[in-house]
Amino acid sequence: MSRRQALAAGAATLATAAVATAHAATPTDLQPYASYWYPDTLPPGTPPPGVRRRGLRTWTAAGDPDLPFNRVTVPLAPRFAPPPPNSTARRDEARISALAAFAPTSGNPSQGSATADYYALTHWAYLDELVFWGGSSDEGLILAPNAPVVDAAHRNGVPVLGTVFLPPTAYGGRLEWTRDLVRRGADGGFPLADKLIEVARAYGFDGWFLNAETGGGDARLGAGMRDFVAYLRRLGGTGLRVTWYDAMAISGDIAWQNELNDHNSPFFRAADTMFLNFNWSRTGLASSGELARGLGRSPYELWAGIDVEANGWDTRVDWDAVVPAGRPHVASYGFYRPEWTWKSLPRTDRAPAAFHARDDRFWSGDSLDPTRPDDPGPWRAPAASVADRSTLTSLPFATTFNTGHGLGWYERGVRVTDTPWNHLGLQDRLPGRRWVIHTAGARPSVGFDFADAWRGGGSLLIDAATVAAATAEPTTVELYASRLPLSPATVAELAHRTDPGSAAVRVELAVALDDPDRFTYLPVGTLPAGGSGWTTVTLRLTSLLHGRAAATAHVLGIRLTAPDGGGVRWRLGELALHDGPPTPPGPPDAPAVTATARNPDGTAALRLSWRPTRRPVRQPTRLGAGPVRHYELHQVVPGGRPRFLGGTCGHAYYVPALRRTADEAATRIEVRAMDELYTASAPASVTYRW
Repeated sequence: MSRRQALAAGAATLATAAVATAHAATPTDLQPYASYWYPDTLPPGTPPPGVRRRGLRTWTAAGDPDLPFNRVTVPLAPRFAPPPPNSTARRDEARISALAAFAPTSGNPSQGSATADYYALTHWAYLDELVFWGGSSDEGLILAPNAPVVDAAHRNGVPVLGTVFLPPTAYGGRLEWTRDLVRRGADGGFPLADKLIEVARAYGFDGWFLNAETGGGDARLGAGMRDFVAYLRRLGGTGLRVTWYDAMAISGDIAWQNELNDHNSPFFRAADTMFLNFNWSRTGLASSGELARGLGRSPYELWAGIDVEANGWDTRVDWDAVVPAGRPHVASYGFYRPEWTWKSLPRTDRAPAAFHARDDRFWSGDSLDPTRPDDPGPWRAPAASVADRSTLTSLPFATTFNTGHGLGWYERGVRVTDTPWNHLGLQDRLPGRRWVIHTAGARPSVGFDFADAWRGGGSLLIDAATVAAATAEPTTVELYASRLPLSPATVAELAHRTDPGSAAVRVELAVALDDPDRFTYLPVGTLPAGGSGWTTVTLRLTSLLHGRAAATAHVLGIRLTAPDGGGVRWRLGELALHDGPPTPPGPPDAPAVTATARNPDGTAALRLSWRPTRRPVRQPTRLGAGPVRHYELHQVVPGGRPRFLGGTCGHAYYVPALRRTADEAATRIEVRAMDELYTASAPASVTYRW
C-alpha cells in the first residue's frame, strides 16, 4: 500500500472407536496457524517470538503438517443479484473488494480461538472479492488465508485471495525478495508462481493479491514482474484470480499512479483486476475507465482504493467520482481495512453485539435501512450504490443466525458451554439487507444478540417499544432475498421465543412469491406475555401454491403483531425450509488423535483428524443423505451433559485444552457430521488416555 499503510500492515451407536497412540509434543508445537512464507531468502537474525520463518520455494503439500487444519472444504457458491431495495443501487456496475486483516501475520490460529473478540465479517452480500491482508518483513510476506474465513466467504459466493506483500525498503523490504519471486526456472517458467498455484489449490482459496512496493528495481525487473503475473494467471487457469496493486510501474520503479495509464497498464492486462492507489481523482478515474474499455476490459475491473483504516465512516470520499447516483458508475472500489468497525471499539467494550451494530452502520448507512441508505453526510454506505447478492437458490436452507462467534455455545436452546469462541466456518448464511422493515409505527431495533440462542452463538432479536395492535398495520421485517423453489412437500421450521417483560406477540411467516413486494402471511403462533422458553413450529407451505405444482420464494420475512399492544422483545433462533427431513449423514470415518501434549495446568492439547463422512449405501427414505455442512466435537462427561469442544468444516481439529473429569483414566471424544439442517450423524469416537 502507500508507505504509511505499509507500516500499518506490519499487523456409541454406529461409533467408530480409536485409542490415542499419538506422538507427544509441546502445546506450542501443536497449535496450527495460518501459513505465511518468504519467497525464498530468509532475513538475517533471530525471528521474533512465535514467528516461523520459512521459504515458499521449499514448501510441499506432503511436508505441511498444518495443511489438514487450513484446507478449505466449502465450495464457492453461485449467487444472483435480486432487485435492489432502493433506486440508486446497481446490479451490473460497480462492485466492492475489501482488504481485511483478521489477525496478525504470525500466531493466527487456523481454526478459531477461545475469544469472541474477532472480526466476524457478515456483510458478504456486497463483496465481490476479499483479500486476506497482512505481511511484514520480520514475519513473512506471502499469506494463505485460514480456512474458516474462506469457508464463510465461499458459503456466500465470495472468492478469497491470499496476499503477496513486498514492503518498501523503509519498512524492511529487500529487493532480493522481489527478485526471488520472479526468478525464472531452467524451462523459462516461474517456479514460485507454480508454488503459489499449488498452495491455492491445496488450501482451496481463489487466487492472489500482488503488492510489490520494494524500490530499487529497473525495467528488466518490471518486465519480469509483468511476465510473472501473466504466467500466474495463465497457468492458474479458471478459478484462480490475480489482482495487481498499483505500486510498481513497468519501469521497475515504485511509482503509484492512482489511475490506469501506460505506466501500469501492462500489469492490468496481465491480471484479472487492478487495485488503484488511494490518491485517485475524478479525471484520473474517468480516463482509467476509457483506457480499460480500449483494452477490451470492463472499467469495473478497476478497484478505486478507499482507505477506511483510520476513520471508518468519517472518511472523506469523492463518491460521485466512483459511483455517481445519476450516471453510470465509473469504476468499482476497494476498501482498505474495513475491520475498523471492530478495531476502533474500545478494548473494554468489544462485545459481539456492539461490533455488529457498528458493522451494520458501515455497510447499510446511518439509517440501518437499505431502502433509504443515502442520509446526508460524508459516508455513502455500500447499500446506497451496490446491489446485494444472495446464494439462497436451493433447498434445504437453514439458519440459526450464527455469526461465527459468541459468548457461549447453545444446542436446542440450552447453553452447553460458557467459553467465548470464534470460528467463521461455523457462520450461517445471514440476512444480506440490514434491515428492511415495513411498519406504520416506530421502527424497531433489529440485530444479532448473544444473550440467548437456539443453536450456535446468537439469535436475531427484534426489540420494539411498541408494536401495532391487531387492528393496525403490523411490523414486517424482511430477512432474505432468495430464489428458493417451493413444492407441495415444502415445510418451514422456526424456533422462537420472547424475553421477560415482552408483551404477547403474534408471529407470521412472510413469503413473497411472484411479486417481491407482495407478501403472503402464514400464522406461526402467539407467544404469551412475560417471556417464554423456546417454541418450535413446523408449517406446511402448501397454501402458498394455490394448486400449483411449484413456486419460487423471492423474499422471506417475519410479521409481528402485539394483540394487546405494548413493547416486544422477540427472538428468532432458527428458520429452515426443506422438502422433508433427509437421511442423517453418515458418521465420520476413522477418527484418531494424531498428536498430544500436556499443558502446565494439567489439561491436554490434542490434534485430531478423521476421514470425510461417506454416503450410506442404502437410502432408507426417498431423500438421501445430503452434504455435510460441518463437524462438531463433544467430550463425553461421566454423569453429565457432553461438553462442546468446537466445530470445523474440515477433517482435522485442534483441541487446545481438554479437561479431565473426576480423575478418569480416559476421555472419550465424539465427532459428528452435521448436515444443512443441523441434523447430526451418529457419533464416531476416539479415546484419549491420561
